Amino acid sequence: MSSVRVAVDVGGTFTDVCIFDDDTQQMRVTKVPSTPSDPMIAVMNGVERGEIDLSDVALFSHGTTVATNALITRNFPAAALVTTRGFRDVLEIRDGTKDDLWDAYNDVSEPYIRRRDRFEVTERIDYNGSTITPLDEGEARELAELLRRRGVKTIAVCFLNSYANAAHETRMREILEETIPDATVSTSAEVLPEIFEYPRFNTAVANAVLAPLVSGYVNRLADRLRDGGYAGDLLLLHSGGGSMTPRLVEKFPVRLAASGIAAGAISAKHIAQQCGYDNAVSLDMGGTSTDIALVADGELRVSQEWQVEYGHPIIFPSIEVLTIGAGGGSLAHIDIAGSLRNGPQSAGADPGPACYGTGGDQPTNTDANVVLGRLGTSLAGGVKQLDRSLSEQAIARVIAEPLGMGLEEAAQAIVSVANANMADAVRLVSIRRGYDPRDFALLAFGGAGALHGADVARELGIPTVVVPPSPGVTSAMGCLLVDIQHDFAQMYTGLASGADEEGIEQAFVELETEASARLRHEGVASEDAILQRKISMRYQGQWRSLQVPMGTGPGAIAQAVRTFHEQYEREFAFRQDDAPVEVYQLHLGAVGKIPKPSFRPTEPVPQAPGAPAERRPVYFGGDGWVDTPVYDRDALAAGTAFRGPAIVNQLDSTTVVPPHTRAEIDEWLNIRIHLEEVTR
Repeated sequence: MSSVRVAVDVGGTFTDVCIFDDDTQQMRVTKVPSTPSDPMIAVMNGVERGEIDLSDVALFSHGTTVATNALITRNFPAAALVTTRGFRDVLEIRDGTKDDLWDAYNDVSEPYIRRRDRFEVTERIDYNGSTITPLDEGEARELAELLRRRGVKTIAVCFLNSYANAAHETRMREILEETIPDATVSTSAEVLPEIFEYPRFNTAVANAVLAPLVSGYVNRLADRLRDGGYAGDLLLLHSGGGSMTPRLVEKFPVRLAASGIAAGAISAKHIAQQCGYDNAVSLDMGGTSTDIALVADGELRVSQEWQVEYGHPIIFPSIEVLTIGAGGGSLAHIDIAGSLRNGPQSAGADPGPACYGTGGDQPTNTDANVVLGRLGTSLAGGVKQLDRSLSEQAIARVIAEPLGMGLEEAAQAIVSVANANMADAVRLVSIRRGYDPRDFALLAFGGAGALHGADVARELGIPTVVVPPSPGVTSAMGCLLVDIQHDFAQMYTGLASGADEEGIEQAFVELETEASARLRHEGVASEDAILQRKISMRYQGQWRSLQVPMGTGPGAIAQAVRTFHEQYEREFAFRQDDAPVEVYQLHLGAVGKIPKPSFRPTEPVPQAPGAPAERRPVYFGGDGWVDTPVYDRDALAAGTAFRGPAIVNQLDSTTVVPPHTRAEIDEWLNIRIHLEEVTR
C-alpha cells in the first residue's frame, strides 16, 4: 500500500520538495533550482533528486505560481468578452480609483481583454432576476460565428445582473459551445454569482484567460506523474488554503492565482500551534519576495478581495498575505536622490545573486550576508557554491564606493534596509489591524527568513522567534496540511431584524446540496465532508460588508448580529449597537478532509545548544568582526534556545550565535529559536 506523501512548492529561485513516509513518520526534504521557462521541469527534477518512486506515492500536492506569473506577464491566449449591450467598457471604467491618488501620470494597467475583443449582445435582466429584454439569439449566433472565424477559443460571458438570473449567460454559453466546440467559456454567474459588475466581470475574465494556460500545465504534470507510476489525483493548492483536483482547476483556474503564498501561511499556523502559540506572524522570506501573514487566536485572516495588479480585483476567499519585494535575491541600489534602497527588483534564479557566479553582477541581500559571514558558502546540500569575492566586488562597486562607505558597513546597511522593509510590512498586518506584535511569536522560515528573523523581532519588540526544522521548505510542507476546499455564495440583501430565517435556511440547504455534490465528485467520503456556514453583514447604508460565522436554528440571525458588532469593533475600533444591520450575502465553505502527516509535537522547553560545529568571523555592526560559534542546526535538540540574536541559515543548515558580550543584550529580549521536532 502506498505510504509516501509528496508536496512541491515552486518558488522564484528554488523549488522545494517534502517527502513524508506514513509508515516511518519520517520526513525528507530537497531543493532544486527553479526553471522559470517551464516549472514542470523543476518539479520533476525535484522528484528525481528526492529519489521518489511515484508508484509508492499516496498523495502528490503542489503549490504553483503558473497562474500568478501569467497574470503578471499577461502572456494570455487570444480571448474575448461577451457582455450586455451598453456595458462593453465596464472593464475600462472600473471603480474609478487609482493606486496613487496624487500621481496624475500613473495609470492603472490595461484590462486583461482589449476593447476590440469585447463584444455586446442585446439582453437585459433587472436587479431581482426578471427578464426585461430577452437574449437576441440571432445576434448571439452571429457573434459566435465571428469569434469562430477569428480563431478565438477563450471566452468570458458577463451579463448585467446575471447573479440574480443566469439564464441568459447559460444560453449564450450553449450557443458559443455549439458554434466553437473546443472553446473554453467562463460565465460570471458560475464563477462569481455576486453583485457589483466590475469585480464580477474582472474575476470571470481572469478565470477565462487563465483556463488554457493553467489547465494545460496541470494536465501535463498530471500526465507526467501518471506515466511515472502515480495512481492518485494531483492536488493543487488554491488561494483559500484548500486544494483542488485538475478537474476543478479546469473550471476555476483563477483560484490558483495565489497558490504558492498560501502554503507558507498554512504551515506557519500549524507550527505555531504545535509550539503552543495561538498568535503568530509568519515571515516567509524567499529568493524574490517576503510573504507575511497573521495568525490570531489560532486562525489565519482571510480576505474576500485581492489582486495581483492594482485595479484588477479577484473576488475569491484568499488567505490574507502581504507580499513585499524583499528576498535573498532583492537588489540593493542607490536611487536618484542618493539613498540606499533594497528591492523590489530581484536577481531571481537567473542570473541570481553575484556570489552564484552565474552572470549576476548586482549586489543582493544574499551577497550582503555572505560578506558579513552570516551565511556559509555551500548551499542546499552543495547544489550552490557561493563565491565571496564576487559579492565583495558587487557591493563595493554599486554601494560602498558611491556612498563612501567601507565594504562591511555597506553590507550591513543593505541588511538593515531589508530588515526595516520587513518590519514595516509586519506593522501593516498587525498594528494596522488592531493587533500588538508584542503579543505574537514570529515564525521565520523560507530560504532567508531566519537570517533576518531575530533582527525584525528586535525592531518590533516581538519576544519569541520560532524557526521550524528545514525552514527553507516550510512552504512545501504546507501543501501536506491542506484539505480539499470549495467556497459557495448567494446574494441575500435585507435588514437582519426582518430577515426571513426560513428563506435563509432554505438558501443554505441549497448551497449545501451543491457543495456535497461537488465534494462527492472530488472523491470525498461523506464522513470526511465538513460544511461551514458564514454570513456577510454591514451597517445599513454601508457599501462594504464583514463576514461572520452563521449558526443554525432559531436565533441564528440574532447571534450573527451580535458577533458582527464584536468583530466590527475589533476591525475598526468602532461599533454602533443601535444601528440597523443588513444581511448582504450567504457563504458556505465546503471542506473535504484528507489524511495528514502525524507530526509529533514537542513542548518548547529551552535547551542549551551544546558545542558548536565550528567558529568563524562574523560582522556585527558596531562590534565589528567577532569570532563566532556556528552550530549545526540539524544536530540541535528540539527546543534549543539562544539568548540573543541568533541567525539561522536555512540553506547551509547552520546557526550563528554572537558571543554575549554586549551589555545591551541583557536589556533586550529573550529571543528563543525553537527548533521544534514537529516534522519527525
